[in-house]
Amino acid sequence: MIEKIITILTDLRPEFDFTEDVNFIEEGMLDSFDIVNLVNSLDTTFDISIDGIDIIPDNFSSIESIATLLRKKGVI
Repeated sequence: MIEKIITILTDLRPEFDFTEDVNFIEEGMLDSFDIVNLVNSLDTTFDISIDGIDIIPDNFSSIESIATLLRKKGVI
């Protein structure tokens, strides 16, 4: 799952290294438009539906936060 998340993020913003242990939002690596595209890619890749209530910056600020959200949606 982690490798797929990194691949999706790199496809969205290839100019950044998403393996760094930083807050993607605070560092300006992802903006609101990127998050919308990220949610769409995660939904499609993992065959899930991320609810609007879950689309908050804290859920997309790191690889681990994204993985936690996916686990909450039943992705193993």
